Amino acid sequence: MSDQPLVAQKAPFPVELEAGKSYYWCACGKSKNQPFCDGSHKSTSFEPVKYTCEQSGRKFLCGCKMTNRQPFCDGTHKEL
Repeated sequence: MSDQPLVAQKAPFPVELEAGKSYYWCACGKSKNQPFCDGSHKSTSFEPVKYTCEQSGRKFLCGCKMTNRQPFCDGTHKEL
């Protein structure tokens, strides 16, 4: 098993999220439903990150999987 996630893309995923709803952000980078988990992490040491949205609107979820602010983009992809 790898200790590093796969880079899904070197840019954030802009997504519209609903207040009160929980989402599971893919941390391994293997999901075919990016940026959300589809269970592909089962062959890795990674677990999805649960995020419950407090305010509806557009959010920018990390695509490179290297952020220090999971599940949000922090600009780390610019260093890759």
